[in-house]
Amino acid sequence: MKNLVRNSSILILTLLLSATTFAEPNKAEKAGWKLGVQAYTFHKFSLQEAIDKAHELGLKYIEVYYDQPLGKGMEGTMDFRMNKASQAKVLAYAKSKDVKIVASGVIICKDEAEWKQLFEFASAMGIETITCEPEYKHLKYIDKLANQYKIDVAIHNHPKPSPYWNPDLFLNAVKGLSNRIGGCADVGHWKRMGIDPVEALKKYEGRLKTLHFKDIKEKEAGEEEQHDVIWGTGVCNVDGMLTELKRQNFKGLFSIEYEYNWDNSVPDIKKCILNFNKVVDKLY
Repeated sequence: MKNLVRNSSILILTLLLSATTFAEPNKAEKAGWKLGVQAYTFHKFSLQEAIDKAHELGLKYIEVYYDQPLGKGMEGTMDFRMNKASQAKVLAYAKSKDVKIVASGVIICKDEAEWKQLFEFASAMGIETITCEPEYKHLKYIDKLANQYKIDVAIHNHPKPSPYWNPDLFLNAVKGLSNRIGGCADVGHWKRMGIDPVEALKKYEGRLKTLHFKDIKEKEAGEEEQHDVIWGTGVCNVDGMLTELKRQNFKGLFSIEYEYNWDNSVPDIKKCILNFNKVVDKLY
């Protein structure tokens, strides 16, 4: 009987230790790298379904985009004007799937009143970073709001004619602004614009808040667009980018924005995550 009790105790202890080991953060998390997903990756689905897919992928973080239908039992779309009841439903659903809404965008507001409403919404939702492409004339006001609400701003780089398509344009625009104002580096857009993502990330050092991380295929003759591919199989130099981010001691959100195989992208994204973790394991 004593042996049975002893063996049972050993088994329980072993299971507890295994569970603790499994729950430990991986190397990326220990480095302060939050791997999440930009909900636009699943823009053919509702926000609820996007959260479901994030959960299926084992991701803890999501960056929402505006105008996505909310899903069953919720009227309307993701909107910074949504009422408190809708906000509560969205937050409750995300929490039920162990997914945290940490960022929102990409957005451009028309005037100061709209920017203030956006920050009030972000504050109520616990959003840590607003991803946007503001007009230059609004930057100082946005900086004021960012410090008032203690919310970071990550300025995104869409391709031309975006006023931030080139790293130098971004850096000139944010000169003199507080450290609440930084960049959201869309590395795929850089590459499509003929900009080396690794060199661009070097320029962003000290201003980088988040990334729309991706890899894209090599451009072929007659092709209009270089679509997304599984990380590490394209031309963005995933290893080089992650090595540079480690050198910078970057800490922040990597939003997976996979803009291909729209109807069934989860299998591809699983491979992206696997390749990401392989590179991180080598780096750390």
